[in-house]
Amino acid sequence: MAAPLDIDQLQTFVAIVDYGSFTRAAEHVFKTQSAVSMQMRRLEERIGKQLFTKDGRGVRLTDEGDKLLNYARRIIRLNNEAITAFDENRLQGSLRIGTPDDYADRYMPDIINRFARSHPNVELYIVCEDSVDLAERLKQGELDLALVTHNARTRQSEVVRTEALCWVASANHPLPVDRPVPLAVGRRDCCWRDLAVKALDGVGREYRILFTSWSATVLASAVLAGMAVSVLPESAVRNGMRVLTPADGFPTLEPVQIGLMKRPGAPASLTTALSNHIIASLDNISQAEMMPEMEPERAHQRLARSKPGQMLASW
Repeated sequence: MAAPLDIDQLQTFVAIVDYGSFTRAAEHVFKTQSAVSMQMRRLEERIGKQLFTKDGRGVRLTDEGDKLLNYARRIIRLNNEAITAFDENRLQGSLRIGTPDDYADRYMPDIINRFARSHPNVELYIVCEDSVDLAERLKQGELDLALVTHNARTRQSEVVRTEALCWVASANHPLPVDRPVPLAVGRRDCCWRDLAVKALDGVGREYRILFTSWSATVLASAVLAGMAVSVLPESAVRNGMRVLTPADGFPTLEPVQIGLMKRPGAPASLTTALSNHIIASLDNISQAEMMPEMEPERAHQRLARSKPGQMLASW
């Protein structure tokens, strides 16, 4: 039977990736730099592959190191969940969390599943609304935590993911070239809508708002039916959708960000625990899953530009 991987070595390995160097990782895991180097030598011996290569003053992962990273995060997460499950002082109570419906559809199943295993005595009350209304409900004390589209002009939130915003159309219906672009977008206060119309105005392309809704499900249905073009973050692009590029006459859009808002006075232990689960879930999303309709070369380019620990957005 093969010897198991060492959790402590894996934690140090992940710290090196997250902090970009052996020196900064050593400070984070409370070890000397020589001890960190020794741990990585032993981990490489155990794996039988080189995990890091020098990159200026720092280090970067080899292909084999990148392969191990996903496993390492999952092993550490499962280890922490197992320890928490037997903690006699485990958390109890209830939390009210808000999220737009597209985030709920894409992220909440994994977040809820993992959180429930780690904290089975905590009840989650989940509200699905647009980011503007969620921010207001949190302000009124009706929510404890909200996952929203970060918008520094209108609300303060902790950015937990940055992601490309894409033009999308049906992959199974031709896009009309001799008429104004039919758009399916959010309400007038939707920042994605604002980005989309300003971008089209900037290149002088005609458009008309065909569908308006705060529901991402409604907008996606209009796109899949071939009735309209919309804008979505990469992770929300579905099978049956085609990503439109400048070659199709659609300008590149500014990236979008997901933010996390917490109600002042909310139970700190509960909100911290759930926040950590949310951040970990978003951080571990497979980039390959985020690009179902992108051609392989473009998907590879996106992967090369992606940065660990960054995150996404909604209305």
